[in-house]
Amino acid sequence: MHGFPNLGHGIGLRTVHYREVVADRPAVDWFEVITENFTMPGGNPRRVLRAVRERYPVVLHGVSLSLGSVDPLNEAYLSDVAELAAETEPAWISDHLCFSSFGGHTGHDLWPLPYTEEALAHVSARIVRVQERLGRRILVENVSSYLRYAHSTVTEWEFLTALCHRADCGLLLDVNNVYVSAKNHGFDARTFLQGVPADRVGQIHLAGHSADGPLLLDTHDHPVCDDVWELYRDAVARFGPVSTLVEWDAQIPPLGRVIEETQRAAAIEAEVTASGTAVAFAPSQSWEASHAG
Repeated sequence: MHGFPNLGHGIGLRTVHYREVVADRPAVDWFEVITENFTMPGGNPRRVLRAVRERYPVVLHGVSLSLGSVDPLNEAYLSDVAELAAETEPAWISDHLCFSSFGGHTGHDLWPLPYTEEALAHVSARIVRVQERLGRRILVENVSSYLRYAHSTVTEWEFLTALCHRADCGLLLDVNNVYVSAKNHGFDARTFLQGVPADRVGQIHLAGHSADGPLLLDTHDHPVCDDVWELYRDAVARFGPVSTLVEWDAQIPPLGRVIEETQRAAAIEAEVTASGTAVAFAPSQSWEASHAG
């Protein structure tokens, strides 16, 4: 088992909702916060976070670890995350399987990795160092991608499976990202769900996306679309009840509208679970075992 608690259904804590969240204590199970927005000590963000943490479970979701970069890990940033975690006591910490820095410069984007043995060894070692520094296992999220590397030797889901085993980390499964990447690259999204290790999925993300010509973009500025809701239904059947969060980061609507999305996720989970469709899957094979011979 992945060892991460099932918190239920939550939403992201966003600036436009601070006042309402603190004053009204909305009926959501938990909140996810963007780590970088709260690493500075003091000020209103930390005050709000402390108030929210008194009433709800909280998790930290970062965008700056740049786990796939060849630049050294940012030790100052890791110290900031460790300090924030000590104060907040999050249920877990997560970041993305990507790189966002090169040569000391940060691109403020989440670039995908080539899926090779060399990349696996590199990013696994970095995750191990991060987990040792933070004193806990982390969740690593699959990103949306808009290109593929000719040098990749395995699929994304095979790479994620190997990574979870080799680094002993968990997986934050972004269902919208699976859908976006599947449409962009022409693979079956349900094959992705079947291919990742059920025993490592500790959280699920849902979000809206937009289109730019032939590409789908992970913009988090729309409601979750019907196709992604159907894919989430398949995810619940595959993984069972898992902490699920709705991300909405641009063109953010009133808090009640975001809560409606998370309530829909809860209803789908309850329906699938009650139907008996949800099943347990055996732990997945390691990279070495699955590639033996």
